[in-house]
Amino acid sequence: MMRLHVAAVGRIRADVPERALIRDYQTRFDRTARALNMGPLAEHEVEPKRGTGPAAEADALRKAIPAGAAVVALDERGGTLSSPGLADRLESFRDNGRSDVAFLIGGADGLLREVREDAELALSFGPMVWPHMLARVMLFEQLYRAATILAGGPYHRS
Repeated sequence: MMRLHVAAVGRIRADVPERALIRDYQTRFDRTARALNMGPLAEHEVEPKRGTGPAAEADALRKAIPAGAAVVALDERGGTLSSPGLADRLESFRDNGRSDVAFLIGGADGLLREVREDAELALSFGPMVWPHMLARVMLFEQLYRAATILAGGPYHRS
């Protein structure tokens, strides 16, 4: 079973709409991906002390990455993938024996250059900059979409 992890700087309060969306897509992913030998999808919120900057955030994110995990850095300078392309990458990680995949979302200043360079994939949601809470929602939705693509479900329509 290949586990997925989203490690993100900052906390999303329980009473905001973004939290409800993340929970919903997380539940949907877990239900759909189980038959694909993937899951569960875990969220790791890290919060280094305020004002400590990207280096402290990088250390906190690194601690949330399981040993041997494939690392995907979400970064505006990264490449873009279509939804089927993301599904193919997940399938490739799984089929190549990866037991964990960790997606990293940095703080307001983004990810430290070394974190981006150490990642196996730097992924962007396009040239626009997104608020971190929305980027997290979008990632959870895309992971669920990837699972439905791999499962042959109707959620994704080309």
